[in-house]
Amino acid sequence: MIAALIAWCARNRLATLLLVGLATAWGALSLRSTALDAVPDLSDVQVTVFSEWMGRAPDLIEDNVTYPVVTSMLWIALVGSCVETTLLC
Repeated sequence: MIAALIAWCARNRLATLLLVGLATAWGALSLRSTALDAVPDLSDVQVTVFSEWMGRAPDLIEDNVTYPVVTSMLWIALVGSCVETTLLC
């Protein structure tokens, strides 16, 4: 089958050049109209936890709120890293 295709292309050079030209033009137009993301996001999912408990000491917030939430989030399969931040108000 491939030998027959090569033989046909050798006999019909003009048709082969036209088909190749059409395929090239179609590919160029498709490439221009395809939306590409400039910088794809391939990083792991990152979760940032902000904890605020008005009137409480930062150590108390860290121990009773932020740390339990962060340790629970680490068990989620899609989370690559978890960053904890306690606001010092």
